[in-house]
Amino acid sequence: MMMAKTTRWALLFRAAAVRNLCTETATETVTVTKEREDTIYRRLSALGAMSDGSVKKTLNKWVREGKSIKKYEIENMIRELRKFKRLDHALELSEWMETRGINLSYSDYAVRLDLLARTKGIAVAEKYFDGLSQFAKNQLTYGALFNCYCREKMSEKAMELLEKMRELNFASTSLVYNNLASLYIRLGQPEKVPALVEEMKANNIIPDTFTYNVLMNCYASLKDYEAVERVMDEIKAAGKVSCDWTTYSNLAAIYVAGGLFERADLALKELEKTIDIRDRRAFHFLISLYAGTSNLAEVKRVWKSLKSSFQKTTNLSYLVMLQALSKLDDFDGLKECFEEWESCYSSYDIRLTNVLINAYIRRDMIREAEVLSESTVSKGSGPNFRTLEMFMDYYLKNHQMDLAFKTMDIAVSKVKDNEWQPNKEKVRAFLKYFEEENDVDGAEEFCRKLKKVIPLDSEVYDFLLRTYIIGAGKSEPLMRQRMKEDGIEMSSESEKLLEKVCPQ
Repeated sequence: MMMAKTTRWALLFRAAAVRNLCTETATETVTVTKEREDTIYRRLSALGAMSDGSVKKTLNKWVREGKSIKKYEIENMIRELRKFKRLDHALELSEWMETRGINLSYSDYAVRLDLLARTKGIAVAEKYFDGLSQFAKNQLTYGALFNCYCREKMSEKAMELLEKMRELNFASTSLVYNNLASLYIRLGQPEKVPALVEEMKANNIIPDTFTYNVLMNCYASLKDYEAVERVMDEIKAAGKVSCDWTTYSNLAAIYVAGGLFERADLALKELEKTIDIRDRRAFHFLISLYAGTSNLAEVKRVWKSLKSSFQKTTNLSYLVMLQALSKLDDFDGLKECFEEWESCYSSYDIRLTNVLINAYIRRDMIREAEVLSESTVSKGSGPNFRTLEMFMDYYLKNHQMDLAFKTMDIAVSKVKDNEWQPNKEKVRAFLKYFEEENDVDGAEEFCRKLKKVIPLDSEVYDFLLRTYIIGAGKSEPLMRQRMKEDGIEMSSESEKLLEKVCPQ
């Protein structure tokens, strides 16, 4: 969001931030208003990340205890679970609602369709849509499917469905145009968005805050900052769209990404004028954006204001502050903030510890980083994949291959549902080492570990074949069969290497 050079990813990140600002993860405590809802939600929250029917069991147990759940309470819980990325649980709750004979609204159908697409894939969502009654195939469910296509960059299906929606008069909302604009951004075609907004206006569809923010981001990607400011002037003049702190946050992020720090500072001052002191997200964005302008004094000022505005400082707030201090290389401030969090947290969050571990590693303070990592086990957490990756990168960089391999082994042993994969750079670093050391056994052991988390590709096999050839000319009679079973497409170079290791 604050890179000097605007990339497609940065564009998407800024646009998404407008819709889903500083979304907290499932590790944060959810505040719910109704006592009954709070109790059942606490039970669901305690399930962790499991998706094995545990939601259904928990709800059935709740009902067997003689307690009831109203439909609106279930819908609120589904909304919260989606917000905190507990999508499998949200889907299970949606399905449970139907099995209990609760009548679903059109909105419920649309939510179910979106959850199916996110958890089980587009094909399953399409099948669900096809099975809906004609009455349920309305603006909401068509819109949900269209959003899925746009999110997955399925442009042909999206445009085909859009034509159908236009025939049914289901495409006359800003949400449809916003989804299409997001698709253009995902496809790397931001230049198409301005014409799309003009089409909206021509069709008497009023652009909303999200529309205008996406439009500003598109102009920013084209380095047309004057056009960005014209959009901002239009928002102020129109008066139909609220020019709130999220708009100024987006504008400031654009300037930060473009290195226009003076303009960013002015936008941030406007942001502060419109801030709702009850909204933590606004404080979080202020801290992150001031860090992007390298203004440590303002970061600390806003942090002090945040803590005085709320009775409790959450893990997420501490995480935002720690990341800002790390970005600004304020090592002493980082340690002080971390120690403050450690003295008062109610639930341990490894993400915060990772910020300090990363700071130690960047300074080659590896022993301090290792001690801190080990201490997380006694706190009921332990290193996560990000922790292990940081150590792995350090060991690889410093040619401590035994430690790097052990760390890789730990990471692989923790993988359950494809939640982690080593990137190509790490894989190459390991394989290059085994090739240079003529270590065939080490390379084979590494490939066995690697295959547990990612399919072996032609590049991995080329490294392995070269290691066999260099390593005293060893052969492997089953190599050709292994490559065939792994679906490796043979290049002429691979064939030459294979012939030396496994002659026909």
